[in-house]
Amino acid sequence: MREPASIAVQWLGRIAYRDAWQLQRELVAQRADGPIGDRLLLLEHDPVLTLGRQADERHVLASPRELRRRDVEVLRVERGGEVTYHGPGQLVAYPILRLGDRGLLVRPLVGALEAAMIETCARLGVEAVRRDGHPGCWIDGGLGRPFRKIGALGLRIERGVSYHGIALNVDVDLRDFDLIDPCGEPGLISTSIAEELGRTAEPPSTAAVERAASIFAESFASAIGAPLDWPPAPTLALAVGA
Repeated sequence: MREPASIAVQWLGRIAYRDAWQLQRELVAQRADGPIGDRLLLLEHDPVLTLGRQADERHVLASPRELRRRDVEVLRVERGGEVTYHGPGQLVAYPILRLGDRGLLVRPLVGALEAAMIETCARLGVEAVRRDGHPGCWIDGGLGRPFRKIGALGLRIERGVSYHGIALNVDVDLRDFDLIDPCGEPGLISTSIAEELGRTAEPPSTAAVERAASIFAESFASAIGAPLDWPPAPTLALAVGA
């Protein structure tokens, strides 16, 4: 039986959303046409708000003037889902996968991404869960208290290739979520791994995001049964147990 093809992992560091968006579209076209293999892009973004295809702009709570003052761009993109904030201290992962080659359907892919977020949280000391009817990664408040959202998920499939993906709050400034109704839910509480552990940093820690990125990549690859092709440069924290 032939071994499944590996997924090439790329740690991009902190880059502008528009640059990563353009890169994704270029990789999707190349992957659909066949000259490249599957990729997993791992990165942070500069502050930005993105709205999915059907997202309601009324869930952007900040005024245009306030967004300009804080240098936060607002973009409507092709993914599913509502409005989401991206910024420093947040792990973003974009799986560029030709689903048919792996026998993957969209629902199992969503499940694998959620499982990888949950496993990443667990290995960093935070218990996260799924929430029925609400994609992403959650902290159960327990005893009737509300769920807190720690990870968002929104995908697009084009020509059989996935892109967009997940955003996991590692050590992000949670005050920035006051700009929106996260995921279109007024009153939804956002949290982060650092917040749950009582270890928030100022400014947000890129090192913590890199560590989470390596754990996430391993967990996601395990969930879909694929080996990883790690980059030779030591830019990604491979020693996840350190």
